[in-house]
Amino acid sequence: MSDLALSEDAAVVLALAGTAIPFSDSAESEAEHWLRILRMHGQVGSAMQALGVGERPLEGERKPGPGPQRFRRGGENVVDLVTARAVKIARTRSATLVGTIDVFEAVRDIYGGFFDDVLYAHGASSEELLERLASAPEERRSAAHHTSE
Repeated sequence: MSDLALSEDAAVVLALAGTAIPFSDSAESEAEHWLRILRMHGQVGSAMQALGVGERPLEGERKPGPGPQRFRRGGENVVDLVTARAVKIARTRSATLVGTIDVFEAVRDIYGGFFDDVLYAHGASSEELLERLASAPEERRSAAHHTSE
């Protein structure tokens, strides 16, 4: 089976991330870029905005974490990793398109606590966002094909 097609919104998110992520200097910075991009597109963006996730972190809203976290991606292109993971997630749920929900879940899988902490700092928890997304209809935007090779 060939790669699943991307929804328009998922394609935009991945394209924007491809231009922004290379300018990040840390995992936290990468997670911040993903959040800012995701909050503007698709079901994930609508859900984030409905929850009041802002462009900037709330003052003093850092979730207490386990301390410094180590993050290594082995020099691979993280956008390719997220894309591959999003396709796998979409296939697992028998979707016909890869949507922003799949991209969001892939980002969470890859960044773990980094992304959850950034989301929390912007005013929502991953649990709140997942709950809102669970009640939303599936993304059905027209597809844009994505080739990862």
